[in-house]
Amino acid sequence: MTEVLFPTLSKESPETEGVLATWFVAEGEAVAADQLLAEVQVDKVSAEVPAPVAGTVHLLVAEDDPVIQGRPIARIDA
Repeated sequence: MTEVLFPTLSKESPETEGVLATWFVAEGEAVAADQLLAEVQVDKVSAEVPAPVAGTVHLLVAEDDPVIQGRPIARIDA
């Protein structure tokens, strides 16, 4: 199992909450390494989150939910 973390977009305030803006995959979907999983936002900065490994994705956070940077948003079972 590999955790997918919310990226740290604000280096000055790593405990800042962001929002999971969009999932590009569904629960239980098979994904390839480097496939785009989600878009996240902190303040007015957005970033794309790729899959670190191939496998089956399990979403831990819903769209529009607040998430602290560096926390898990999904896991991938290889």
